[in-house]
Amino acid sequence: MIRIRVVAVGKLKEKYWTDAVNEYLKRLSRYARVEVTECPEGVCDQSPAANKKQEAEGILSKCKGYVVLTDSRGEQLTSEEVAKMLDRESARGASEFTFVIGGSHGVDESVYARADKTVSFGKVTYPHQLMRVILLEQLYRAETIINGNAYHK
Repeated sequence: MIRIRVVAVGKLKEKYWTDAVNEYLKRLSRYARVEVTECPEGVCDQSPAANKKQEAEGILSKCKGYVVLTDSRGEQLTSEEVAKMLDRESARGASEFTFVIGGSHGVDESVYARADKTVSFGKVTYPHQLMRVILLEQLYRAETIINGNAYHK
């Protein structure tokens, strides 16, 4: 069973986000050991770059295995391609994946440098709370594709 870690900047504040995340964590538990780790948002008053640098320290300390950064500059993948990526990297020996969701200003260049792959879930920008739900749903969908379950249509 693979291990998936979602590293996200910031906290979920509203119950509906938490409920949605917990639902997908429950569904994913059938296929993988999944955890969500929150990193504190940068508190530097100097600049967005200083905030990103501060957030990067927390993000990078939690990255293990094959690291996938979610970012609008990344490659846009279909659900089937997300499944192929997970399956391919697992076949190559990856047993642990880290998916990174940056803060409101994006991520520092050091996080781009650490990522094994950068993927985009579209050209629009999502609130980081919603991005957690979207990412977990796509990971669940990918696992159902890999395992031949009927969820993906």
